[in-house]
Amino acid sequence: MKLAALFSGGKDSTYAIYLAKKQGHEVVCLISLESERDDSYMFHIPNIRLTEKQAEAMELPIIYQKSSGIKEEELEDIKDALILAKEQYQTEGVVSGAVASNYQKERIDKICKDLKLKSMAPLWNIDAETYMKELIKNNFRSIIVGIAAEGFNKSWLGRDIDDTCLNDLRMLNKKYGVSICGEGGEYESFMYDCSLFKERIMIIEAAKVMENKNTGKLVIKKTELVNK
Repeated sequence: MKLAALFSGGKDSTYAIYLAKKQGHEVVCLISLESERDDSYMFHIPNIRLTEKQAEAMELPIIYQKSSGIKEEELEDIKDALILAKEQYQTEGVVSGAVASNYQKERIDKICKDLKLKSMAPLWNIDAETYMKELIKNNFRSIIVGIAAEGFNKSWLGRDIDDTCLNDLRMLNKKYGVSICGEGGEYESFMYDCSLFKERIMIIEAAKVMENKNTGKLVIKKTELVNK
């Protein structure tokens, strides 16, 4: 099946593409939407513009559009992008990185139903521990670029999501109830290398910006594609 991928640039949407391809589907384009608001219910915010660089690394076309970011109204922006993907790339379905958010999955499913597209969410209801171990084992290399929960601090920004990081996330889970895969919005990630990438993304310049002691983001200012 030809699929469009709703792509945020983070670990979940990237790994969902990987699993869809393992199931024999063809991902023919990426779709990224840049919210004009920081409190979007549907869209990833940190470094969203770099999805174009990731698309280049994957050698895939990308539909990159702006969205109002206003609750419910932003669903029309997703619909418009999916219509465009269907027209341009003859897509038959959509793959998303939904893990446990009923709000997001139900709305994506409804849009797909309206457009007669198959909605796929290969990570849906996956055990968080199993998922994170698989992600690391399969060499999906991502860093933390956003934090928003008690227990996090500035030192977490820019950290590789590896075995050491996973152990620390387990401790935050026990102490504060933080989801180890960040499904509650506790942290956001950026994928810089994986088996889907023909080239690796090197981060050359970035800045840590904190709103308070537990909330902040890593603003990636300059990147470069390099040979693996």
